[in-house]
Amino acid sequence: MVLPAKTVQFLRETGDVARFTGRFFSQWLRPRYEISEFVRQCFIIGYKSLPLIGLTGFIMGLVLTMQLRPSLVEYGVESQLPAMVGIAIVREIGPVITALIFAGKIGSSIGAELGSMKVTEQIDAMEVSGTNPFKYLVITRVLAATLMLPVLVMLGDAISLYGSYMGVNIRGITSFRLFWTQVFDNLDFSDVLPAFIKSFFFGFAVGIIGTFKGYHSSKGTEGVGRSANSAVVVSSILIFIIDLIAVQITDLLGFN
Repeated sequence: MVLPAKTVQFLRETGDVARFTGRFFSQWLRPRYEISEFVRQCFIIGYKSLPLIGLTGFIMGLVLTMQLRPSLVEYGVESQLPAMVGIAIVREIGPVITALIFAGKIGSSIGAELGSMKVTEQIDAMEVSGTNPFKYLVITRVLAATLMLPVLVMLGDAISLYGSYMGVNIRGITSFRLFWTQVFDNLDFSDVLPAFIKSFFFGFAVGIIGTFKGYHSSKGTEGVGRSANSAVVVSSILIFIIDLIAVQITDLLGFN
């Protein structure tokens, strides 16, 4: 039986990603440690992504509140609006939307940056000079993405809830203290922990796919653009797959 060419290509690339990931885990704890580059990547990946994440979160919370209000008013449960928005944002919408925005910005950036270095033979020059380009370019970026995305998710959730507070007060008057009391009284530890944990996996997926696509880029400048584009697409698909798996696991463990 002969498999279609697309299937063979998919299986081959899946194996390459698996080997690339295995190489990451085999080297990330070995010296030499690129601490300064890791800190620089945390600044670039985390701090410089905050304005976009914050703006997206604020608009998301505001729009979600305005969209939910008419339905809740119709059923006479408008008072539950802060609680419903808070649970929706913290458990699901906040982490997934933040991760997708993160994939679009950071995944494409890493893919394009490493792809440019690959096609201009800068990575080969690093290997010749005795530097380990995998540790310097890949491990630092993957670790930074893995650690920074959960921080961005928490900040994005907070900004999104503030946007929800603004939305609640567009057609009513709710005090700041009452709004946050309603939100936190209806949030449990089981709502926060799974969302926080899966955001680490989201960040790792974005980092490993972005570096893989860039590190194996080819065909000149055209390949750089293809690497950046495919890094975003594959990372976004992986985010949805990880989220689906996480929901099933939390359901089996009784968190839902």
